[in-house]
Amino acid sequence: MSLTGSYCRLERLDPGRHARELFAADRADIDGTSWTYLPYGPFEDLEGYTAWVSEVASPDDPYFFAVIDTDPGSPTKDRAAGVLSLLRVQPDAGSIEVGHIHLSPALQQTRASTEAQFLIMSYVFDDLGYRRHEWKCDALNAPSRRAAERLGFSYEGIFRQAVVIKGRNRDTAWYAIVDADWPRVREAFRVWLASDNFAPDGRQRSSLKAAR
Repeated sequence: MSLTGSYCRLERLDPGRHARELFAADRADIDGTSWTYLPYGPFEDLEGYTAWVSEVASPDDPYFFAVIDTDPGSPTKDRAAGVLSLLRVQPDAGSIEVGHIHLSPALQQTRASTEAQFLIMSYVFDDLGYRRHEWKCDALNAPSRRAAERLGFSYEGIFRQAVVIKGRNRDTAWYAIVDADWPRVREAFRVWLASDNFAPDGRQRSSLKAAR
C-alpha cells in the first residue's frame, strides 16, 4: 500500500528498498538525540538497522511506512527519509494510533513531514472510516507534544508511570483527533498545503494553526 501527496509518498516499509536510504539519512543526526524517546536506536551500523527494519516491517500492527521525500529541492528528494506507523488498531472501537515516528534531520519541520501526517489522517478517517486517531508520547518530549498540537490533536491527559523505556520511567501524554474534529482539521491542512501558501524557497506564508 502507498499514500501519495504533493511533497511525500508513504510506502509500506521494506528492508530491501528502504533500509539503506533511511540509515544514510539518519546519519545526519550525529549525536543520536532523535532516538531519545524511542525504545530502540540509535543504530551503529547498517547491518543492525536493517535487522531492525526486517523485524518491524512484517507485522500489520504496528504497520510501518517509509516516508519518501518528493519535495523538489530537498536534499533527500526521492529517497526514504523517515518512518512512522499505524498501531493499536481497534476496528470495533474505530480507534487507531500513529506512532514510532522517526524523521531524519532533513525531513524534520518540513512540509513533507506535515503532509505525511495528513496522508495518514486522511487514510484513517476517509478511507477506513475510523472514529478516533491517537497520538501518544513521553510527557517529557516537548517537540512531540508541540507537533501534536500543531497538527490538530487535542490534549487528553497524562498516564503516569505508563511504561519503562530504556530503563527510565515514562509518563505518557495522550492526544487525539476524533471524527467530529476531522472536517475542520482536514480543511486547515488543505489550505496550508496549497502551493500558494509557500514562498519560492519553501517557507510557509501562513501557519497551520492560523489555517485551522
